[in-house]
Amino acid sequence: MDDKKLYDPNHPDVTFADKVKPIDVKMNSLVKKTTGFLNICNFGTSILNLHSSITSTKLRLKEESQPTSIDDFLLIEMSRRNTDMVADLVMQKPALFDELFKAYLRNEEPVSRRAAWVVDLVTEKFPELLCPHLHQILSMLPKFRHDGLKRHSLRMLARSPLPDGDELGKLITICFEWLLSPREAVAAKIYCMDLLFRISRIEPDLKNELADSIEYRMPEETAGFKNRGQKMLNKLYSELNSP
Repeated sequence: MDDKKLYDPNHPDVTFADKVKPIDVKMNSLVKKTTGFLNICNFGTSILNLHSSITSTKLRLKEESQPTSIDDFLLIEMSRRNTDMVADLVMQKPALFDELFKAYLRNEEPVSRRAAWVVDLVTEKFPELLCPHLHQILSMLPKFRHDGLKRHSLRMLARSPLPDGDELGKLITICFEWLLSPREAVAAKIYCMDLLFRISRIEPDLKNELADSIEYRMPEETAGFKNRGQKMLNKLYSELNSP
C-alpha cells in the first residue's frame, strides 16, 4: 500500500481490514501493557507474600529459641555473667529453686555443673533454701565425678550445719579419701580440710589424723595447697598442744 492509502482511510483502495488494522495494533498494545501491569502487580504481591512468610518464620524461630526452662538458661553459655543472670532469676522467683536443684542433682554434664554453681551462689545469700536438701547433697557426693560438682558441693557443705550419725561418718570418709588422693583438684581438697577441721571440733580424735594427712600430701601438692595446709597445721598443732 502506498503512503496515501496508508494515511487516507477514504482512499478507494482501502479495505475494511486496512481500516481495523490500526485498531488491532492499538488493542494488542493495550493488552500487552495491561498484561505487563498485571504481571508486575502479581510479582509485587508475591514479593509481599514472601516477605510476610519470612517475617513470620523469623518470629516463630525467635520464639522457639527463647529459653523456657532452667536448663535452657544454664546452657546459654558457660560464664560468670550467665551464672549471675540465672542466680538473679532464681532469687526473684524462689519457686524455680526446686527445678534448679533437680538439674544439679541429675549429675549430667554440663547442665548439673552449671546448676551447682548457681545453687552455690543462691544459697550463699539464702542459706535457708539449702538446709532441707543437705542430705541429698551428701547422698550424691560420692557419685559426682566432675571437679566443679565436687568443689561447689563441698563449698556448700562447708558453710552448712554438719550432719550427724551415719551421714557424718560418710562425709568424714569422703573428705579423707579426696584429701589424700593425688587425682583430686586442689580446691576440693581445701574444702575437705575445712570440713574435717570443723568436724574435729566435735570429734577431737580426728585432729591427729587430719594433721598427718596434710603433712603426707604437702611435698606433692601445689603452692596453694601448701599455703592453706600450713595454716591448717598451725591451727591443729595449736589445739593439740593446748592444755
